[in-house]
Amino acid sequence: MEQKLYQWQEECLERWFSNNGRGMVQAVTGSGKTLFALTAAKRLALRTDTDLRVRIVVPTSTLMHQWKRALKAFHSDDGTRTDIGLCGGGYKSTQDCQYMIYVINSARYVLARQILSELRNGQTVLLIADECHHYASGQNQLIFEFLPHIMPCKDRFYSLGLSATLPSGQAGHELAAALGRKIYSYGMEAAAARRTVCPYDIFHVGLSFERDERIEYDELSDRMSILYFTLRSSYPILDKLDQRERFELLRGITGGRDKRLADTARQYMRLSFIRKSLVCMAAGRLDCTCDLIRYLGIQDKILIFGERIRQAETLYERLHVLYPGKVARYHSRLGVQANKNALERFRLGDIRILIACKAIDEGVDVPDAAVGIVLSGTSTQRQRVQRLGRIIRKSEGKENALLYYLHITESSEDSCFLPDAGENRLFDLEYQPDTGSFFNPCYVQKAAKMLERMQHAGLTEHKIQEAVHCLDLGSIRADWMAEINVIEQHIQHAGSIRERNYWMCMKKLAEQP
Repeated sequence: MEQKLYQWQEECLERWFSNNGRGMVQAVTGSGKTLFALTAAKRLALRTDTDLRVRIVVPTSTLMHQWKRALKAFHSDDGTRTDIGLCGGGYKSTQDCQYMIYVINSARYVLARQILSELRNGQTVLLIADECHHYASGQNQLIFEFLPHIMPCKDRFYSLGLSATLPSGQAGHELAAALGRKIYSYGMEAAAARRTVCPYDIFHVGLSFERDERIEYDELSDRMSILYFTLRSSYPILDKLDQRERFELLRGITGGRDKRLADTARQYMRLSFIRKSLVCMAAGRLDCTCDLIRYLGIQDKILIFGERIRQAETLYERLHVLYPGKVARYHSRLGVQANKNALERFRLGDIRILIACKAIDEGVDVPDAAVGIVLSGTSTQRQRVQRLGRIIRKSEGKENALLYYLHITESSEDSCFLPDAGENRLFDLEYQPDTGSFFNPCYVQKAAKMLERMQHAGLTEHKIQEAVHCLDLGSIRADWMAEINVIEQHIQHAGSIRERNYWMCMKKLAEQP
């Protein structure tokens, strides 16, 4: 029996078939791209009445195994042929399986030849390119080498590209030539509105430099300004470029004939890297993260995104002391098996806090993490979308997801995590390191009025202090904006007196004009 699809998946399938089984789909992480693709393959096999050969390309071995699990689950009760072969990550199955899953590093040298051979032998082939933005350039394009040679049998070749963030420009054109044009886009706003993903709130948490960091940052910025003035005199277009384009131009200047400008560009880029590292490694990030978790507790699983392994290890040491046996880390230096064990323990709930570097941004299934903390940010939009996608995937019992984006307010670091977060709620928080607390300008006035009324009512000091504790927690969440009936349900199902007190406070705030 076929699994029920979301509306967007059915709409997308109709467009894909209307486009002769070719095209790329851009859909937010967690919205069901894998289920959509497997359904497309199943329906295509029925329509063509063939022993369809499905060739799936993925960027990592982790994703390879995830697709294998998804395939087995999808076909667990329909009795169809489901022999699955793997190629990459130490696996090399025979090529005649109905389903073959290739890691891109291995697919470069075998996939094109295999598909061409199958088409020439009269077979029907579907190529699914998962996270297809990886295959737009360099050696990865070798997987499409068969395309110029399939004209006599092109009516038996189908293709489907999947990504949360499809590339634009030349890279986008090259992918479209190989896989077909973009036929559907399903972004954050649409997914949230249709409840395809879990509702979420984003908190922009403003941090300050320590005194020494502030001095060093200002000195670096002054030196960069002088160098930039020189570069701009020869290249005025620098002011009109975005960060990525400016970096590419500067890199080109370093290899130019003008040795003076080349040296200036190299100095500017070196100082820019040092300044970026200073911002990324600012000491306040670790203190803020520890205080956030102190308020939040570890009832919900918490996924922490970092950029630097050294920073992740330092945070791990601090949190391990506070929550022994409940913290793990996931990064490239730990090895495949250690990372696999950490992820599995996190999945099972044995681990409640997982500190991860870039290795987990893409292609790692973390279905039930309800809280995300961006310890140090990235300027790459694709990574930001992937990180949000890690926590908004629907799972049983998860009502809402929270993401905290830490940024240095006194720097060039972006103050906004995602400019197109749709209608989901966005909040600004200010971290106050002296007290380890958080200031929410939208919240503080309502909380102060509530405490004032409690004092006027003559409530005991104990009850007022309990309310203060509950209101402190409420400052880093958005529960005070929930519907009254939702809050009342939480009150009825509270597992402790403190939890009930918290929701009672949230109800009073929600009822305030």
